Amino acid sequence: MRSERQLSMLALMGVRLFEPHSHRAARSGEMVHPPAARGMGQGPIPLRGELEHPPGPPAARGDGAALPPARGDVASMDWAALRDAVAACRACGLCESRRQTVFGVGHRRADWMIVGEAPGEQEDLRGEPFVGPAGQLLDAMLRALGLTRSDGPPERQVYICNTLKCRPPRNRNPEPEELARCEPFLQRQIALVQPKIILAMGRFAVQSLLRSNEAIGKLRGRVHRYQEVPLIVTYHPAYLLRNLVDKARAWDDLCLAADTLAATDRSRA
Repeated sequence: MRSERQLSMLALMGVRLFEPHSHRAARSGEMVHPPAARGMGQGPIPLRGELEHPPGPPAARGDGAALPPARGDVASMDWAALRDAVAACRACGLCESRRQTVFGVGHRRADWMIVGEAPGEQEDLRGEPFVGPAGQLLDAMLRALGLTRSDGPPERQVYICNTLKCRPPRNRNPEPEELARCEPFLQRQIALVQPKIILAMGRFAVQSLLRSNEAIGKLRGRVHRYQEVPLIVTYHPAYLLRNLVDKARAWDDLCLAADTLAATDRSRA
């Protein structure tokens, strides 16, 4: 049960409480069907990993580390090798201005995987994604679904990472070459986690995962696929902090993701 404080918080955010689609349908007499799938992506997803460790110490700047391994080598890495490769990466100019790389956080066997865009100043300082004001908003919305990035039973934890592992200077938009250099790392993270649902937050995460230049407003509200994994498109929390009217739409996206996951679990039962 949610406290009165939580209910008040959600009301102020302009979001509705999550209610499984089956419950809403039962009330309205509507027939329940799994969400329609629309997808992209290719190739199988390998084995899952285990519980993610907290971020390691900051990577040294100007340490002469070599360029990252070839894409095929990254595709065979385990978690330890992948983290080391990210920390040592000097494949683009972002390595010159970063304080440290931002690898990811959460449970390595999470059902939910949250993919953002690029680290900001706070993420660059702490080496963990979504820790500034945008991260606080994301945490509040996840809590409303009973999810968490680190506490509680494994099935309620999520795995969170970014498309880019280094902060662009002054938080500018990522460059296409930077996204391309980092892409093998993200692909391997998804392959290792093997999530049941992916939430792509923000334009650059969506472009990387769906290979689409369509606006988020046109892509949200339906189920896409990345390699056979259902993927839901939504706004980045940093955008929501500037555009309060879209908070309710983002909450609808999270509810769609939860409904989709529930339908997937039912179909596998």
